[in-house]
Amino acid sequence: MASGSVNLEEIPYESLMNELLRRMKCAPKPEKRLILIGPPGSGKGTQSPIIKDEHCLCHLAAGDMLRAAVSAKTPLGIKAKEAMDKGELVSDDLVVGIIDEAMKKPSCKKGFILDGFPRTVAQAQKLDEMLERQGVKIDKVLDFAIDDAVLEERISGRWIHPASGRSYHTKFAPPRVPGVDDVSQT
Repeated sequence: MASGSVNLEEIPYESLMNELLRRMKCAPKPEKRLILIGPPGSGKGTQSPIIKDEHCLCHLAAGDMLRAAVSAKTPLGIKAKEAMDKGELVSDDLVVGIIDEAMKKPSCKKGFILDGFPRTVAQAQKLDEMLERQGVKIDKVLDFAIDDAVLEERISGRWIHPASGRSYHTKFAPPRVPGVDDVSQT
């Protein structure tokens, strides 16, 4: 079997059927390209999976993609790690390059949701240039406007388990045991 190939005989029947059903559901869906903007805690990360599943889009969160590229030691990930190790911000060109690579994956065939990117005019211009090269445009930008008091409550209750990266909220989605990850029990 070729490198990178998957032996379908080793994938559980139920998983194959679920993927087939998902693809059949997604086939007639129109392409969409969305940007979600708003402050941390405004609900972008909560709404993204719902929109993603309903419209068969891929969810592209710049921070998650940067961490994944660094972890996978991709050429762009190596450059990003060099900047981070020096305490520098990762350049807009690098972030747009990582987004560009992600958009070419099969899971992004029907389009994407950009979560929290772009954050600046310069980033938006670089994103526009990249999309123009691909011959595509953004369909919608959703701005999550939210009261500051609600943001404060949401952000101040966030808790992330360092070892796993799983997130919790002390009020809205607490772990079963306060301060302990539900999965690893640490």
